[in-house]
Amino acid sequence: MTKYILHVESRPTSEEVVDEFNRWYDEVHLPEVVALDGFVSAVRYAPKEKGGPYITQYEIEGDPEQAVKNVIAASAAGKLNMSDTLLMKQGTRLQIMKVAAEYRP
Repeated sequence: MTKYILHVESRPTSEEVVDEFNRWYDEVHLPEVVALDGFVSAVRYAPKEKGGPYITQYEIEGDPEQAVKNVIAASAAGKLNMSDTLLMKQGTRLQIMKVAAEYRP
């Protein structure tokens, strides 16, 4: 079976809200998205240096396009609690990736 991830790059609106942004993302957003159909788990990475994007990789089971549609539908229905600390327009980038190889010694 082919595995997919949803690769998301996001940024807080400013350095002053980084702690609030991280708290919301980790405690609210990740659990809400992973609870949607098609999502299995998530791993989130913080930038080593200021200004870089935060990266979240959601593991998807099944049709990746449908999983993304589920996020869009949940957002439109008000089922996702969004935060004003998330930079929406230029700051967020989504990309569906197919797992090409895995190596675990």
